[in-house]
Amino acid sequence: MIHPTAIIDKKAELDSSVEIAPNVVIGADVKIGANTFIGANVVVSGPIEIGCDNQIFPGAALGLAPQDLKYKGDQSSVKIGHRNIIREYVTINRATGEGEETVIGNDNLLMAYVHVAHNCILGDRIVIANSVALAGHVEIESKAVIGGMLGIHQFVKIGKMAMLGGMSRIDRDVPPYMLVEGNPSHVRSLNLVALKRNNFDNEEIFLLKKAYKILYKSGLTISQALKELEHLSDNEHIKHLTKFMESSVNDKNRRGLINGSK
Repeated sequence: MIHPTAIIDKKAELDSSVEIAPNVVIGADVKIGANTFIGANVVVSGPIEIGCDNQIFPGAALGLAPQDLKYKGDQSSVKIGHRNIIREYVTINRATGEGEETVIGNDNLLMAYVHVAHNCILGDRIVIANSVALAGHVEIESKAVIGGMLGIHQFVKIGKMAMLGGMSRIDRDVPPYMLVEGNPSHVRSLNLVALKRNNFDNEEIFLLKKAYKILYKSGLTISQALKELEHLSDNEHIKHLTKFMESSVNDKNRRGLINGSK
């Protein structure tokens, strides 16, 4: 299962079912789980842990030092979960900061030339299209869809089931369940396609439509709108949307929220 041209450090820990294609380079402090495929010319540098059933396509570079001038050789790492598809020439850098991690969850699709910078945290079932660049400390919640050829500014957070249109400039937080597009970007609508694909019932969709109108069509300030949302419903999705937006507004480390469309 290991091609004779592959170079694998003796300290690397590979499950016996891992398949290694030609010209792969795997360093020390690398752990790779069962049934993972590593394509030709991939470089994997530790410390990194890669779970089971991942497909890593040719030319990817995983776990190398971050592109960050603050990095001074800190003992940091990358953790990648299970069943991810990591396409050609994806780069995933380890974190800046002693003991810090760059984290990729489960069942994600990262298309060709995606860059995941230091200290990024990605959830599960995310789709990131070709040539997307995530700056440092970006967080993406589960089931988001990121269109191709766009950039996400450092410290920005993307909410779950959000959709980002291709070639957009994402420089502030994107609330959950919203569709965002443009340069500069704006919230264009509720992401109804994602809600239906994830089996939201009619009542849940009605509540999120109402929340969208309060946030972006009522003329209220963001503080006033969030107070309205707190009284709208005990539904878990409304609570998550409200908590996400309150954190974006109140956390000094965040960059604030993407505006609604004019």
